[in-house]
Amino acid sequence: MFRTKMLAEIARKFQRIATLKRKRLSIHRSNSNRNVASPNESSFAGRGQFVAYSIDEKRFVLPLAYLNKSIFRELLKISEEVFGLPREGPIRLPFHSEFMGYVLLLIQRGLSKDMENALLVSMETSCCSMLINFQKECTAAITCL
Repeated sequence: MFRTKMLAEIARKFQRIATLKRKRLSIHRSNSNRNVASPNESSFAGRGQFVAYSIDEKRFVLPLAYLNKSIFRELLKISEEVFGLPREGPIRLPFHSEFMGYVLLLIQRGLSKDMENALLVSMETSCCSMLINFQKECTAAITCL
């Protein structure tokens, strides 16, 4: 049998190992993309931030300053057209996370007006094609009933 002194020593070793692994995981997380968070995290954003989800359920924690950008306002208008105003729950944007990451990268780097206009046209085209596909699926589902 083990002595209590030996058991206490083994427990301390396991605690040290566990804290080291936790530190390694948190260091790894902090080096990843800062705007994208895992879906398991709290739905609350920090002060001066808000949370939005892409269509593939990726969580984006964004600064409130982005609400002054015309591109982001257009994203929110398109979201309102597709999903309606959120009464409960998070803001959902009708784009994939890759596109959202691209938009955020462009906003961070600062856009020229030409690039901004091209991106707005791209967003509207993408959203229209998505709505047409959704309407076709709904029509097919209704005819099957």
